[in-house]
Amino acid sequence: MTEPKINIKKPYVWIATWFGFGFMKPAPGTWGSFAALPFGIFIFLLGGPILLIIATALLAVIGMRAADIFERETGTTDNSMIVIDEVVGQWIAILPALAFHGLNPLYVAIGFILFRALDIIKPWPISWLDKNIHGGLGVMLDDIVAGFFAALLLTGIIYAGLS
Repeated sequence: MTEPKINIKKPYVWIATWFGFGFMKPAPGTWGSFAALPFGIFIFLLGGPILLIIATALLAVIGMRAADIFERETGTTDNSMIVIDEVVGQWIAILPALAFHGLNPLYVAIGFILFRALDIIKPWPISWLDKNIHGGLGVMLDDIVAGFFAALLLTGIIYAGLS
């Protein structure tokens, strides 16, 4: 398969690939998720959980648009270089760790692992969303739901004291 033609001068490329992390191989989704962590933590430190929630919602909307344009301009569907969806999902996943325990690296790591596992395995309804919702919304939605599931699991782990 040939690589799509990408104009790296376009802002939608840098947004969709999260400043180029989507170009990294192997596993661009994991690189994108990893690159999301310092930004999410920094936003949390600036304004707490409310600012991180606002930033996540705003980035989800921007990401949908960037993913739409990326797909249209490259003629691809849910291209692995698009990792803005991983950023949004990862921020959702680590929110309980930050909100309940601040910068506890163990809980942040568990949130990271839970999100990546759900994003890769794609249990129902994540798999259904991935297969049936298309365009920028489809790119973003399965990762948003995976982020919420990871956040719920992480909250359970935190409250159960299992870590």
